[in-house]
Amino acid sequence: MTETSIVLVLFGSFFVLLLMGAPISISLGVAALASYFYLGENPITFVQIAFTSVGSFPLMALPAFILAGALMEASGISKRLVNLAESFAGPVTGGISAAAVLACMFFGAISGSGPATTAAVGMLMIPAMANRGYDKGYASAVVASAGGLGIIIPPSIPMVIFGISAMGLAVPPEAIEKFGTFQSISISKMFIAGVIPGLVIALSLLVVNYFRCKRLGYKGTDEGWDFKHIARTMRSGFWSALAPLVILGGIYSGFFTPTESAIVAIFYTLFVGAFIHRELTWSAIFRSLETTTWLSGRIMLILFCATVFGRLLIENNIPAIVADSMLSLTDNIYLIWFLIIIFLLFVGMFMETLAAIMILTPVLLPVTYNLGIDPVQFGIVMICCLSIGFATPPLGENLFVASGISKVSLEEITVKALPFTLSSTVAVFVIAYFPEISLYLPRLFGY
Repeated sequence: MTETSIVLVLFGSFFVLLLMGAPISISLGVAALASYFYLGENPITFVQIAFTSVGSFPLMALPAFILAGALMEASGISKRLVNLAESFAGPVTGGISAAAVLACMFFGAISGSGPATTAAVGMLMIPAMANRGYDKGYASAVVASAGGLGIIIPPSIPMVIFGISAMGLAVPPEAIEKFGTFQSISISKMFIAGVIPGLVIALSLLVVNYFRCKRLGYKGTDEGWDFKHIARTMRSGFWSALAPLVILGGIYSGFFTPTESAIVAIFYTLFVGAFIHRELTWSAIFRSLETTTWLSGRIMLILFCATVFGRLLIENNIPAIVADSMLSLTDNIYLIWFLIIIFLLFVGMFMETLAAIMILTPVLLPVTYNLGIDPVQFGIVMICCLSIGFATPPLGENLFVASGISKVSLEEITVKALPFTLSSTVAVFVIAYFPEISLYLPRLFGY
């Protein structure tokens, strides 16, 4: 029984189900189960592998971060962060749209989700930009493009999923023989490594925004900076701005793990929302719990099925075949990076981010090991590539969210988001070709 036949059964049934309109979790699960039957293996193994996949300690951070993000929106923290960013817009060309990018960075340090960041920031910033004379389509494109920062700026749900997917993979012996030992992967390390790449992509968006606003005539306020207004928003947003510092500061200092930091974030948000802002109601808490339950269940189901799918790939030596195929084309590390990035950008257009990470990590990580690429750097590049998929059709979740808020057609937002997509892609190549962008901070913190 050749590897070719099992690949045809596994991927053939997966893509047929997707084309039929089946949800990605069902497509993954049914394809994996069909392969088990084809191989004549006991389907009970399917359930055992899947159950083990959702029992890891780091995975506890997932629902906790989702709940923290939902509570922060309900308690007024996200609104104050956006207001704080907007107050710095002032007379700068394209200032308020630049503030939208900064607001996405702030909220990304809380939510860990691209669509959640787009929704939270877009609800406030798209109308604010429209009031300043911005075209609604352009305003929507800015927020949809910057919303992808939600999964790069830590804490990040995809980073948790990548960490879980990669920690179980052994380094190929030939890679160790050629390059020596590789550093281990941890979620804390991924969080620290994501900071500078997130800033690089944000900077690329800000540069494009400035030149486009200059060409379109979107100027700042004539009155200059209102320092009294800035002081008011800073006072009002003090506890909100402290939230990312508490969460990330605790992780980076080693005071608590990412899983523990998510619990700290929940209690911090409950305290600020109930006793300082006094905006958190019981109904809002129940809505947040409902959102968390729905999103966590959806992610767990994908994880459940994708783990079995990935295990089948490994057991049938598919990653090694892919690695050999790519290395037979070229052993030039820059060319391999080019192929990987283009492939990931393409996948991001069609596949849900978490499913893509869980399916492709076991396939592509061995390729990068065989080239001596650091696994943490690969994880960051992968997440950066997939973050661009949030603003590219046909899946483009951020585009749908922004379109729903602004009532502008999806096609118009997509066209106006293209320059931002190109600038983010250039930034990803820079991050891939200069490893220190991802690895400097983890090294500085002693990892």
